[in-house]
Amino acid sequence: MASTGLQLVGLVLAVLGWVFGALVCAAPLWRVSAFVGGELVIAQVLWEGLWMNCLSQTTGHIQCKSYDSTLALSTYAQAARCLTVLSLLLCLLALLFGVLGAKCTHCMATAKQATKAQLARISAVLYMVAGFAYLIPISWTAYAIVRDFYDPNVAAPLKRELGPALYLGWGASVLLLLGGALLYIGSTPAGGSVLPGFTRAVRDNPTSAAAAAAEVKAPEKSFV
Repeated sequence: MASTGLQLVGLVLAVLGWVFGALVCAAPLWRVSAFVGGELVIAQVLWEGLWMNCLSQTTGHIQCKSYDSTLALSTYAQAARCLTVLSLLLCLLALLFGVLGAKCTHCMATAKQATKAQLARISAVLYMVAGFAYLIPISWTAYAIVRDFYDPNVAAPLKRELGPALYLGWGASVLLLLGGALLYIGSTPAGGSVLPGFTRAVRDNPTSAAAAAAEVKAPEKSFV
């Protein structure tokens, strides 16, 4: 029988990961301008995200502007957009299946518990796939930032540092993976027969099962 507690905890963690992932996707805090070299300009800080960049000044004034063209972005930025949006859409679909398949909900009350458990397991798999899909652009962006930072051929004004959105994105990926795993474990039956077909046949026809057992014991007596 499915564990309601594990299902509920897994679903809550996955939903939290989805919310954090949506915030990270919209926030322009993926890349931060780095102050390296002999010239330090601290009057303004440049923040870059998937959809826009912002210029923050020491006076507290912030100017944000969305990118003029999607095709003008780098390849990894376009791929990051696609993967993050795909991950969020998968989470939305997983939430629908999770609510329908959770044991603590009254959705599909006329359905069998096995059907609800199967829907919950599908939701768990979708959450874990979404977690992996979200982890790829986060790690890819972090790798590109670190690579360019230590590359001597990259000019100092073009170097960037890891933004706070990347750390929150890693946390969102972990929540999605952990929530999906707990939801899957909570939706798996506690025990099951190794040979379900044979068990079903025994339950449907106990007479034939007794006859088969007698045939197995008969040769044993002949050798005594």
